[in-house]
Amino acid sequence: MSDALPLIDIQDLSIRFHNAPTEAVRKVSFSIPHNQIVSLVGESGSGKSVTALSILRLLDERAMTYPSGRILLEDEDLLRANEKRLRQIRGARISVVFQEPMTSLNPLHTVEKQIGEILSVHKGITGAAARERIIDLLTLVGIPEPASRLKSYPHQLSGGQKQRIMIAMALANEPDLLIADEPTTALDVTVQKQVLELLKNLQSRFGMSILLITHDLSIVRRYADAVVVMQSGEVVEQGECHALFENPQHPYTQKLLAAEPSGAPKPVEDDAETLLSVTDLSVRFPVGKRLFGQARDYFVAVDHISLALRRGETLGIVGESGSGKTTLGLALLKLIRSEGAVTFRDQRLDGLDQKQFRPFRRALQIVFQDPYGSLSPRMSIAEIIGEGLGIHRIGTPAEREQRIIQALEDVGLDPETRHRYPHEFSGGQRQRVALARALVLQPDIIILDEPTSALDRTVQAQMIRLLRELQRKYQLSFLFISHDLSVVRALSHRLIVMRQGRVVEEGEASQVFDSPRHPYTRELMDAAFFYQKDNTETPRSPIPGF
Repeated sequence: MSDALPLIDIQDLSIRFHNAPTEAVRKVSFSIPHNQIVSLVGESGSGKSVTALSILRLLDERAMTYPSGRILLEDEDLLRANEKRLRQIRGARISVVFQEPMTSLNPLHTVEKQIGEILSVHKGITGAAARERIIDLLTLVGIPEPASRLKSYPHQLSGGQKQRIMIAMALANEPDLLIADEPTTALDVTVQKQVLELLKNLQSRFGMSILLITHDLSIVRRYADAVVVMQSGEVVEQGECHALFENPQHPYTQKLLAAEPSGAPKPVEDDAETLLSVTDLSVRFPVGKRLFGQARDYFVAVDHISLALRRGETLGIVGESGSGKTTLGLALLKLIRSEGAVTFRDQRLDGLDQKQFRPFRRALQIVFQDPYGSLSPRMSIAEIIGEGLGIHRIGTPAEREQRIIQALEDVGLDPETRHRYPHEFSGGQRQRVALARALVLQPDIIILDEPTSALDRTVQAQMIRLLRELQRKYQLSFLFISHDLSVVRALSHRLIVMRQGRVVEEGEASQVFDSPRHPYTRELMDAAFFYQKDNTETPRSPIPGF
């Protein structure tokens, strides 16, 4: 097939869902050339993922139709291909890395089985040859000690490790096109840089094309050859990457480019009380068991950490995946067993059982990293947000309804959406629902575990302003866990840097960002702001041989 034809040519594509009053995608047209990276950008709900999933016909066609359009794989219209032909294409010529790996990986199958299934179906590789290929793939995506991870299940992996497994699965058959839907959302900055450079070099070496869906325009600027900007289901601007960034024509594109996190939080009052105090907190997980059930050894996930959080203060916690950030947050809420002293408003919490601790859950809330996994698919948005109000017996039904409406307005969602269900929302919208669920109880402290990782930059900017305003109005305190250092810098008063369960550096956020002392902190900062460098430099893969 001649390279004169684009690999993928989308022509006048429209998509309508049966339960929606308007088309989700309207007359979208763009192409993906051979050996090119095309980035699809836009706010949550703009139609990016829906458009991309249509390439492989992964949408539920019982609930939607294609009123118009063609999707050409070279000269073959995929909208008219039968299911047998689509199965031949899926995973072989076109692969997908999904945004939420926890819901994409099978919780009942090991890493080896899930990747091996792809090799067996499409290439007939099994046994020792498959095992060797799987180890090579895990090495490519940066999984440490890959042979030891073959028998691991998804729940035994960190968020970043799960996303890397998804990327390994997608690359198993060296596809012609890789659809990467927010492929680095769950990754810390150092691994994000490694994975993107790896994808870029694999794309160049094998002549692979990539459709990169992301909200991070700094990534787009460095890696994409062309950019397609979508708003409300329509393409508003597209063109060569450098030209579009240098001279954006559409007001919406200009808005996206101006939405990078900036500013600083309001200073904490000098006499602010200390709400939370933690001394020598440790978390150990048993590794293996002896004959009578005793642990053979322990893995130390959090190693004697001490911290304090004042009223109206944001404490940022950063570090690579597996460093213990989320484990620390879960231990503070007694969601996992820990050792050490935890004091909230002069009340020791570490000695309380779950029943005694329940009243404190209203004051200590958490927003989890994966909103789809933390929202019940069988409950409406109003039921999800209002559940805590019922548990803590707050207000009358009418008062609860009003608080639910206010919480939705606070996070920028239409209150009328409270009667819908999580699957009807985009990833970014689901994250805002999760935040509303925490805010509705008006807590003193909110632990934010990667709360903006699924959000595009414009919504991130709105969320930063919202969190600052809520902090100012209610004197809220935040424990902010994130790998996005630009967001951490915009929100945090103080910063803790964790590595392998320990604190390697801490201090005022501005001081740590401007003058990091520890080599690991400097490595994080270099990786985080790597994309701001001149993107004419050819990225180099950290993996030997690529």
